[in-house]
Amino acid sequence: MMKVSKWSYTPSGTNYINMQIFATHFFKLFKMKIKNKLIGFLVMICYNGVAQDANSYLIPYRQGDLWGYSTADKHIIVKPKYTEANWFSEGFASVKVGNKYGYINTLGALIIPAKFTIAKSFRKGYVPKANNTNGDSVLFAGASLKADGYEICINQKGETMLKCPAMNENSYEENHIPVQTISKQKNYSLANSEGYFDKITDDYKLEGNDETFYVAIKNNMYGVINSKFETVIPFDYSSIINFRNGKTTYLQVIKNSMHGILNGKGQMIINPEYSGLLVIEGSNGKALVLLQQGEKTYLKDLMNNDMIPGNYSNIIYDKKGGFIITGDNNLKGYYFLNNMLIRPKYKDIKMIADGKYLLVKTITDKQGYINENGDEYFVE
Repeated sequence: MMKVSKWSYTPSGTNYINMQIFATHFFKLFKMKIKNKLIGFLVMICYNGVAQDANSYLIPYRQGDLWGYSTADKHIIVKPKYTEANWFSEGFASVKVGNKYGYINTLGALIIPAKFTIAKSFRKGYVPKANNTNGDSVLFAGASLKADGYEICINQKGETMLKCPAMNENSYEENHIPVQTISKQKNYSLANSEGYFDKITDDYKLEGNDETFYVAIKNNMYGVINSKFETVIPFDYSSIINFRNGKTTYLQVIKNSMHGILNGKGQMIINPEYSGLLVIEGSNGKALVLLQQGEKTYLKDLMNNDMIPGNYSNIIYDKKGGFIITGDNNLKGYYFLNNMLIRPKYKDIKMIADGKYLLVKTITDKQGYINENGDEYFVE
């Protein structure tokens, strides 16, 4: 695993530990009832300044078969006692008690009883009003009291709302998926000259060069010519598609059913010897190339450098933030677009929505969370 510096816990976490030590000694003098009340008061003080960031501050943490919550540095905040614990959203998290769901707050208090068969995350919506076109902003969650899954909307007290609030369409994850663009066919006025080509399909320019280069077809094979009808790239390819990464033009080519990449001048970057090729935009706008060769998959940059050390039986692009890598033992790891690497050791692995943590399935078939450093928020 690549060595990186761990991001440190906020000072409020240290305050929590110090206050907890103080409380431990202080409360020995009191009965249990008084102790519990004062602990809640002290915890509330310690959470001041961090509760606003509770969605990322508290991480579902598993001990054996039970779930609670910890900080990023694995300090237990909510003792594991639930059969399931989900991520915080808007200061609430759904937890499973037995076979029913309820909601806790950032102090770990079950403020909405566990009576739901479905309990989704709290989110913001709005209720239209006659005197306010934008409506009143409210928090609500989708939930169900019935086994058939019929959903209602509840408020922060767990009460059924008369009407589900309206939602901003941009809050739906599916609305963040880019709409596929359809390329318009280009029409060229460049006249044919003595049969040098049959058809022009595309064109491009090189940085610092005013010359226009044309992707053309001749005898059903692709090549590139310039405006003087000089052949820049021989008509040796069954396909040529140009793309840009930053200011640089590249050509994705197919020759004898094998894929490769040239630069705009026709110089070979990645030899056409791969059965599959996918160009992906990486971090900082730098493109990465996913390549399939036989039973192996490789990830390279546009300089033909290997991005993931070692051989892997499969590498799958994960649109949420990286690549799922599979080792010869069929266990899975993860490669982040910021070059962080989790070696294959899990039965399954996937990025969750916030991009900072991964949900994994361990070799014992239990779920848990890890961060990009590989820190595990569970113990078997």
